[in-house]
Amino acid sequence: MAILLEIAAFNLDSALLAERSGAMRIELCDNAADGGTTPGPGTLKVAREKIGIPVFPIIRPRGGHFVYSPSECDSMKYDIDLCQNLGFPGVVFGALTPQGEVNLPAMQQLMQLCEGMEVTFHRAFDRTVHAEEAIEAIISLGCRRILTSGRVPTADEGMQAIAEWNFTYGSKILFMPGSGVNHTNIISILNTTGCHEIHTAARVLNSNGTYYNQPGMHETPSYTDVSMNEISMLRESIRNL
Repeated sequence: MAILLEIAAFNLDSALLAERSGAMRIELCDNAADGGTTPGPGTLKVAREKIGIPVFPIIRPRGGHFVYSPSECDSMKYDIDLCQNLGFPGVVFGALTPQGEVNLPAMQQLMQLCEGMEVTFHRAFDRTVHAEEAIEAIISLGCRRILTSGRVPTADEGMQAIAEWNFTYGSKILFMPGSGVNHTNIISILNTTGCHEIHTAARVLNSNGTYYNQPGMHETPSYTDVSMNEISMLRESIRNL
């Protein structure tokens, strides 16, 4: 089975660059410093118009923990509705209770708005108190996949746990390793876990100096971009799997 490479892009130009570099799906985010939040409506509309591969916007109203207030859940509903109306094939979100369980009532309300779209339950899963209970809850909600590093900081460290979950639950839901994935470890992660989708930001800091930078400000403006070279090496690594 072919391997699907998903790239997390934190702005529109990075998403376009990732597509040209060989990404097969984009998780579209804003605010890399917060770990990714929902892109603005302008970014969503232009992404839908200009990107030819599947794009899954993240639905996350802020950085930090994944315990959302009723007003935050309301904003997530509007964002999902916008993605639905724009015709995105999938979205990415997750919500937890203060006790570290999947917030089933909130998730059920959000899932009702996702008809016809795939839903990826993101790495909020890695903050749950009981992995197996969380997986079963996420399956019951109808999510298509779980993005996970194995409940540790990187997928390289957590790949054995992911392999066990994939063996037990892989007929019901997809597991997509993510966090710390690069061209040097992608093969071992895929071979160990048995997964057929994998996620990375392939990130690089862009401080391109082709603009005027007022020296009195004593700063070098930069933003999180994607590395064309890294994406190309990732694609080459998985080409023959």
